[in-house]
Amino acid sequence: MNKNKKEAGKNILTIVLKSVCAAVALVYFIFLIAGKWIFSPDDAFFVGINIFDQSEGNVWLRSLSYIIFLLSISYVIRFVLKQAVRRMTKGKALIDLVCSFIKYLAVIILIFAVLNTWGVNTAALLAGIGILSLIVGLGAQPLIEDIIAGLFIVFEHVFEVGDIIVVDGFRGTVKEIGIRTTQIEDAGGDIKVVNNSDIRTLINMTSQLSLAISEIDIEYGESLERVELVIKNNLEAIKVNIPDIAEGPFYMGVSKLGASGVTLRFTAKCIETQKFQVERDMNRQLKLLFDKNGINIPFTQVVVHEARPIVSSAAVSSEAAKNFIDEQRELSRGIDTDEEV
Repeated sequence: MNKNKKEAGKNILTIVLKSVCAAVALVYFIFLIAGKWIFSPDDAFFVGINIFDQSEGNVWLRSLSYIIFLLSISYVIRFVLKQAVRRMTKGKALIDLVCSFIKYLAVIILIFAVLNTWGVNTAALLAGIGILSLIVGLGAQPLIEDIIAGLFIVFEHVFEVGDIIVVDGFRGTVKEIGIRTTQIEDAGGDIKVVNNSDIRTLINMTSQLSLAISEIDIEYGESLERVELVIKNNLEAIKVNIPDIAEGPFYMGVSKLGASGVTLRFTAKCIETQKFQVERDMNRQLKLLFDKNGINIPFTQVVVHEARPIVSSAAVSSEAAKNFIDEQRELSRGIDTDEEV
C-alpha cells in the first residue's frame, strides 16, 4: 500500500515538473519569436535571451536561453520521431538510436555554447579535446566496440525493438536499443541491460512463427485408430476455437509409449508472444474433445501385492540348483558377461 502511494506521489511530481518545464519553454519561445514586438531592441532582457543576436548580453540569461532552446528542440525532435515510429513495424531500433544520438549531440552543443558565452576559447578547447579523445580512445576500446556493435545491430536488422530474443539463456522482449547497451525485459518485468558488444550469439524468436507443442496421453486399452479418427474430424474445430493459431494444429502421431499410457503429440504455429497461451488452449481443447468422445486420459496407478511367506527349498532342490550354477559357470568360463554388446 505504501509502495503504491510512493509511486503515485512520484508520478504526480513527474507530471508537475514536466508541466512547469513545458510552460517555461512555451513562454521562452513566445518571447524569442515575438520579442521584437514586445520589447524594445535594446532591452537587456530580450538581448540576453536572444541567442541569434550577436550582441553581448547578460551571460546568465544567455546561458539559460541556450539550455532552454537546445533541450527543448532536442525533446521536440525526439518526441516527433517516437510518435512516428509507433506506426512503423520496422525501423524502431534505428529511430531509438537516432534519438539517443540527438540527445547526446544536444548536450555537447549546449556545453560548448555555454562555455563560449562565458568567454572560454572553445576552438582551442575543441582541439585539446580532440587530442584528449585520441588518448582516451586507446583506453576506451570497450565503449567504442559497444557503439560499433550497436550500429551493426541496427543497420543489419539483427533484431528490432519489440522482438523476443534469447541472449545467454535470458528470454525477453527488446525494450530499447541504445548507442551502448540493449535493454531486454522478461515476462516477469525484470530488465536485463546488455552491452552491445557482448551480444555475440542470440536467438531471435520473432523472425518466424514459433512452434506450440501439446502432448496428451490415452489409455493403452483405447483404440488408437478410433482416437485418430476423432482427432481428424475435429482439428478444424480446434483451430476455430483458438484464433491465435496461425498454422495448424497438426497431429504428429505417437510421441512415446509411457509407463501408463500412449502419448500423442500436437503442434501449431503462432507468433512467439502467444506461444504459451496457445499451448494452454490446445491442452484445454483436447481435454474437452476427449471427454466428449469418451477417450480416457490415464493417471498414475499403484498396484499393491499381498506379501506371501517364503517357502524354504528342500535339500534336493538346493543341491540341484547348486549343480546347475556350477555347470553354467564352467560352460561360460572365458566369457566376460560385463562387456557391453
